[in-house]
Amino acid sequence: MHTFPIFALIALLTANARLMAEPSLVITLAGVAERVRAQNPDLAAARLRIDEAVGREKQAGLLKNPELENSLENNADFREGKLEIGFSQRFPVTDRLGLEKGISVTQIKAAEAEVREVERQLVAGAKTSVIRVLAIRQRRELLRNQIALASEFSEKLSVASQKGEGSALDAATARLEAASISAQIRQLDAEESAAVGELKPLLGMHAGESISVGGTLAPPAVPSGDVNPALRPDFQAAMLEVDAASQGVDLQQALRYDDVEAGLFAAAERSEDAPNGYDNEGIFGFRFRIPLPLWNKNEGAIEEAQATHERRKLEATALARNIRLEAESDRSQMTEWAKLIRELDETLLPLAEEQSKAADEAYSQSQTDIQTVFRSREKSLQLAATRLDALREFHLARVRHEAALGNH
Repeated sequence: MHTFPIFALIALLTANARLMAEPSLVITLAGVAERVRAQNPDLAAARLRIDEAVGREKQAGLLKNPELENSLENNADFREGKLEIGFSQRFPVTDRLGLEKGISVTQIKAAEAEVREVERQLVAGAKTSVIRVLAIRQRRELLRNQIALASEFSEKLSVASQKGEGSALDAATARLEAASISAQIRQLDAEESAAVGELKPLLGMHAGESISVGGTLAPPAVPSGDVNPALRPDFQAAMLEVDAASQGVDLQQALRYDDVEAGLFAAAERSEDAPNGYDNEGIFGFRFRIPLPLWNKNEGAIEEAQATHERRKLEATALARNIRLEAESDRSQMTEWAKLIRELDETLLPLAEEQSKAADEAYSQSQTDIQTVFRSREKSLQLAATRLDALREFHLARVRHEAALGNH
């Protein structure tokens, strides 16, 4: 007779032990950004772009390696010969090396901005998932309250039915309503699992790790409409690309002139001076080579660099406009959702609550049927759900607005 309670107690203790052995990660909306920065693997991979750019900067702006030349000549009997050793170095006649170094430094700054852009997008995605989880939980709490009311109502109807003061059909209908709400809760459980599944990779979690989302959705508060595209990392990267493209034009213009080559050489020569014998002679000299820009003046590469510069400027201008439009649209959505929430709180929800109480009283006095009671309760639940949906959409728009402003 006591077998089931014993097994239930063992199962409960086992579950508690498992939970104690595997504590879940507690995350809040305010702590999402820090967790993403610390644990997200995509962000960690993106940071290597900076190391790549630093490596390119170290390699840029270096002289070409010097060249050591030597030659050996001799006649068939090895009595006469010449040995020559030379050392040469190429030097740019323009500021090519400085321009290459400047472009690489700009590219490091652009890589840093690109990493911040990856972080901005990842944080916005993680916050979106957290908001969805919080909205689902608040919706589930609302349904649980409705189940409690429906169960209490069903119990009253069952007692009245047993006393012959009510309809057994009405009591069964009330139980069906509670059961249908329970089915909605199970649906929300599945939606929460999906939202948590989207959140875990963004937080850098591994398979099998559990997570607990804490907090609630705060009341709506529309932020100011000030927009500064310069705060967005993707716009910062775009402007740095404009600078790099401008430097690229100067570099291509500098490449019209090839490097000059200068060198020193020394030679020792042994030759026959008949009939006087052999003479040994040493020679020292200086060699200088200047390429002539007659056929290739790098004109095509210069035109390409100029077009790239213009394209980068237009792309940055378009991005700034899109940032302002995005922020304006998100703020407009927040304003509308906040208006709807205020209307629901001040007018519609109190009216629905009043109507629901009136229907309950009318049914208790046999002045209406049970369907009227259910319809009034359904309307109250629908309006409460509408408010939660509006609050969720407000916070999703707020996350997009913050991301549009470069805040995270």
